[in-house]
Formats: sequence, structure tokens, C-alpha cells
Amino acid sequence: MDKKQKFSLWYFALTLLIVWLFSDLVYKPLITRQMEVPYSTFLDDLAGGRIQDVSLRDDRVLYSLKRESERVRPVIRSAVRIQDLDLVSRLSEAGVVFGGVAQTRSILDTLFSILLPFLPMMLIWYFIFKRMQGGGSSVMSLGRSKAQEIQGEMMGVRFSDLGGVGEAEVELREIIDFLKEPERFNQFGAKLPKGVLLVGPPGTGKTLLAKATAGEAGVPFFFMTGSSFVEMFVGVGAARVRDLFEQAKKKAPCIIFIDEIDGIGQSRARGGMMASNSEQENTLNQLLAEMDGFSSNTGVVIMGATNRPEILDQALLRPGRFDRQIQVVLPTEEGRLEILQIHTRDMPLNPDVNLEAIAKITPGFSGADLANIANEASLLAVRRDGENVAMDDFDLAIERVVAGLQRKTPLTESVRRRVAYHEMGHALVACYSPCSDPVHKVSIIPTAKGALGYTMQMPTEDQYLIGETELRSRLAVMLGGRAAELFVFEEASTGASNDLERATELARRMVTEFGMSEKLGPVRYAGSGSMYLQSGTVSRSDLSPETASAVDEEIRILVTEAQERALDILKEHEKVLHEISGLLQEKEVITGEEIVAVVKRVENVDITFDCPSPLPKRNS
Repeated sequence: MDKKQKFSLWYFALTLLIVWLFSDLVYKPLITRQMEVPYSTFLDDLAGGRIQDVSLRDDRVLYSLKRESERVRPVIRSAVRIQDLDLVSRLSEAGVVFGGVAQTRSILDTLFSILLPFLPMMLIWYFIFKRMQGGGSSVMSLGRSKAQEIQGEMMGVRFSDLGGVGEAEVELREIIDFLKEPERFNQFGAKLPKGVLLVGPPGTGKTLLAKATAGEAGVPFFFMTGSSFVEMFVGVGAARVRDLFEQAKKKAPCIIFIDEIDGIGQSRARGGMMASNSEQENTLNQLLAEMDGFSSNTGVVIMGATNRPEILDQALLRPGRFDRQIQVVLPTEEGRLEILQIHTRDMPLNPDVNLEAIAKITPGFSGADLANIANEASLLAVRRDGENVAMDDFDLAIERVVAGLQRKTPLTESVRRRVAYHEMGHALVACYSPCSDPVHKVSIIPTAKGALGYTMQMPTEDQYLIGETELRSRLAVMLGGRAAELFVFEEASTGASNDLERATELARRMVTEFGMSEKLGPVRYAGSGSMYLQSGTVSRSDLSPETASAVDEEIRILVTEAQERALDILKEHEKVLHEISGLLQEKEVITGEEIVAVVKRVENVDITFDCPSPLPKRNS
């Protein structure tokens, strides 16, 4: 399809400049063949009778020589005029035709003498505004929407290309049916939802779901990010919202998708009046009016995506605007298997690759994480010049995503021994703690994330609720490495800093969020934080000093008890600790199966990771 050419004043000005330069520099010299000569040469030609006619100007004398033939083009000579009182009489005596010429300027000369001084400033002004508006062709386009329009059939994404979306696909299927067959819904008086908000952690496929919805419905799809509305100029955001909806109404039925809508939809009450952003508020107000104002947007569905729903304005979330909120959660085991099958369908897989096992040991991984694992596995296969992607490549890819890239720097013998006991402390406490996740692999190879070793635990199934017994077991496992160092080397080291940080944070959540403290009771002492982006517990600012001190004391007790429990386990199984630590120093990497085999050989005990009755609670 040919693009429409728009007339621009710059094209006209450029044409005038080219014509003027061509006329003065090329055309006139070719026609006139003018030659510059001294005034003495002019007097010699006049005395010799070689001059045909003369034109007298204020500053110059133009004259043409007599031609030998009519076919010869006239040669015009030009001389700078000087004060010569006898010039007229000389011309009359020589019988030369002469006359005066008034010096006039052409329209082009006058026009360009005015415009040329301003031309550099006009060019600078043009390029500055073009840069500000991100490549637009004029200043008037600042208020135009930057939305990308894609036809639904050209989207190239269907629900068959997605995996692990579960209930979200069912919810969106209704929107698709409404866009395809509105008459069937109108018979029952049903109205098309005006807005659909996709909410979920990063990497769960919210944007892909929106694209798949447009692809399945086969309707135009307008894509824009929340940050694209706001510019440095006041009023541009609201103007772009208006222009976006005007474009959408002309293409209805269609879908408008605003990714990261929290960029313009933040609550107007956040941060107080002093921290308010009037331009952002104007953009939000215009969006609210367009979604549910006096004018109707029949056939236009607005879809938004965010991982920070708690900061959105309540007026944006009410029925009539975003009528439907769809939670896009982390995939289940079945969903993870679907995602892995999609991302590996073009890979040559070795027969030993078990996607079901990979899906089982990757709970808590998002779709983006699983796609990254599949890609890393293929890169590892290429790096080792393999013919296909093997199961070992997937294991290394999971380790790389979880623990980081392995470093080649060797550890000294004393550091290796301490790291081996530290990691086996984690592993053995996990093996002998109730409700603990099975140990998958233990390594003392340093990683790029700064760890000198790591212990990987992989749960056998998805967990939706975690009991207090399991949380206490997790605390003991986290402090198992520090307990092993205290038991074997009789001192702690800096290697347990991250373990202490994680254990303290978990204990704080047990006390302040989950009410797992008999002294403080079933009361929430934590503040409200981000749902999906929260990195730690947010403390309340209204706690009394006594309550804050009691919270800190309960946290200390939980962490101390966990360390004592880990020490008791290691002392009870000291022989196994020394045996497996030596094996780990020798091989650098051992699997959970090897640990279980050593425990059975040394103690003749089969390790099971079941969850018996709850642990006895301490006396308060």
C-alpha cells in the first residue's frame, strides 16, 4: 500500500533555493558569457572601434564587442566604473550605442535576502522539535497518539502459542466471542466489558495474552505503553489519549492495549498534594472520561497490564471502566509442562530429556524463566558441539538461572574444606528435617553471583499453603551451614551472611504477617507493601516501642532455636557429615541421590521427605 505524501513548506523553500542558485551560478553565466576586464581594457577597445554597445550602470560598465558573424554568440565584458567625465563624449565620438541601466533587484533576490539570515535558526528549531516529539514530522503531531496499530490477523500469536495461562484464557475467550458475534450477546441484553485488566507478577505472559486475544478475535490492535502518553509539554498526554480513542472508534470493533498502565494510572491520592503531578493527573482524568464518559465507545475494548495493581487509582478500577480483572498467576506444574513443550518444539531433544521432570522441579518459575531455561539449554548444547539438547544441558541451565554462571577460579584447600562443610550442613539438615524439600544437588564451585557454593532443593509438587512446621524446618535448613561451621571449626564465618539475611526475613514474616508467635498473638504487625514487587516485609510506623522490641525479641528467638535445632541434627549425624563432606571435596558436585545413598550405607536409614505431626512448641 502506497504511503500518502504530505505537502511541506520545506519542499517549496528548498525548490526556490535551488532555482535561484541555478539561475545565478549556472544559467546566467552560460547565456551571457560575461568576462571581467580592467577599465583600461575598456578604453582600448573603445579607441580601437571594437565595441558594439555599452550599458552604463552605477558601479559597472557592461559592453559587447562587435561580432565577426551572426552565428557567434556575443561576448559581454564588464569593468568596474571609475570617475571619468569625458566618458560620454568619447562614446559619442566613437559612434557607439550607449545608455544607462537602473540597478534593480529581482523578486528572488529580495526574498532570499530576507529569508537566508533566518534559515539557520529555522533549521535548528525544526530539528529540536523533531527530536522532542520522537521523529514526528511537525510540531502539530505532538498531540497525536504513538499507538502502533496491528491488524488482528497479522498478529501472529494465538492461544495455541501460549501455555500455562489456565483460567485467564477462559476469561478472555468470552471477550473474543463478544467481538466476533455481538448479536448473540445482545439478545440477552449483555454488554461488552469496557475494560480488562491483566494483573500478575513479571514474566507471566500478560502482554502475550493481549496479543493472542487480538489474534484470535481478528480485530485491529492498538498497542501503547503507559509512559508513552506523558511528555515534557503540558497537555500532550491528554491530547494523545483523545487521539488514541478517536482512532479506535473509527476501527471498532478493536482492542486498545496499554502495557504498564501504572505509568499513568497511579492513584491521585498517593504521596500527598505536594508530590502530585498535574500533567499525569490530567492524562489520567482524560483516560477516565474516555473509558466511561458521556460519549460511548461501542466495540472498543481497553486492555491494561500491570504488576502493581495496589497503586492504581480506584476510579480506574471501578465497574464501568475496568469491569474485569484477570489474575495471571505463575504457572502450575501442568502449565510449566505446556510452556516447556512450546519453547522446545523446534529443538532437537535427546531421548533422555524428561520435560515432565523439569516441570516438576521448577515451581515458582514464570513463563519467561522457563523460556530462558530452554534457550540456555540450547546454547549449552551448541557450546559443547552436541548433536541435540540433552537432559544435562537443562540441569546446567536451571543451575545457571538459579545460582549463576560457574567461575573457573579454584578455591584454596582450606576454603574448599570450609565451604564443603557449610553446604553439607544445609543438605543434611534438609534431609533430617520434617516437611523439607528434597535436596537436588550440592556444589562447591563458585558462581558469578558471588556464592562459593550452593545447595539446590527442588520441591516435588506445587505448594499453595505452608504450615508453621515447614517454615521452622526452612529456618533450620537456612542456618545449617552456619551450624556446621560452628560445630566443625568452632567459629562462624562471613559465608553465612546471606543465610542470616534470609532467615531473619522469614522469621520476621512469621511474626509480623502470619501471626506465628504465641507471645504477640494472631495480630498483623507488618505494613502493606507491593503485591508482586515486594522484596521484603514493610514495617509499620505506628508500632509502639514496646511492641517493636517484642517483635525483634520473637524474631531472635525463632532464629536462635533454628540454629540450635540444626546443631542438634549435625551432632547426631556427625559421621555422615564428615563422610559426605569428604566426598564433596573430592567430586565438587554431588546429587541428592548420592547423599541418600551415603546415609543409607553409613546409618542404614532410608531418608523420606514426608511431613509428620507438627513440631512441639516452646513453652512461653
